[in-house]
Amino acid sequence: MESQVRGGTRWKRFAVVMVPSVAATACIGVALAQGALAASFSVSGQSFKVSADELVGTGFSQYGAIDSGYTLDGKKTAHPVAVSAFKHAEITNLCQSVVTPDVPIFGNVSLILRAGGAGAEKVQADNIYIDVADLNADATFENIDIGVAAKDASKGPGMKGGAEQANPYGFAQQADKATLSGVKQTAWATTAGTFKLSGLKMSLSTGVKECY
Repeated sequence: MESQVRGGTRWKRFAVVMVPSVAATACIGVALAQGALAASFSVSGQSFKVSADELVGTGFSQYGAIDSGYTLDGKKTAHPVAVSAFKHAEITNLCQSVVTPDVPIFGNVSLILRAGGAGAEKVQADNIYIDVADLNADATFENIDIGVAAKDASKGPGMKGGAEQANPYGFAQQADKATLSGVKQTAWATTAGTFKLSGLKMSLSTGVKECY
């Protein structure tokens, strides 16, 4: 079975699919805000943008979760995310950008990281988890299962575990393979067992300069 999705998917629309799992973790989010639970790590007060010409991943799963973190002025907060997990992923022409606002003297400062571009090998990642808030891409899934319990999404690398704020009985989907082209996404966190960045280039500049 092959399922193909074309066009952009914004978080508001994507949330319709992920709501069962996110809603089930709402009480966890409240406890998190009250300091009753500890997350795997606290995300920063800055989301970041990622673009890629293509991402080909095998062993795909996706489920809802809540990332705990801080605002830039140090207040505790939480973000609903869709965790996209792959046992293995190959990424062509990866770009990652983050903008730090209101830096004394300089104003806005942009950090851009690029890898896997022309003349370089593709970026390679194993057991990678991306906590996504917003996604646009053309996507093709092979042998997809929609509506499995998150803990039973065995095609992927499994849930993060530890102190992750996610409901193991909540909504998830999985596929043997996922191919995403024209990727543009906003994320709060990425974790991976291994992350090989061939042809890595990193630059800092003033002003707002992002991958897209």
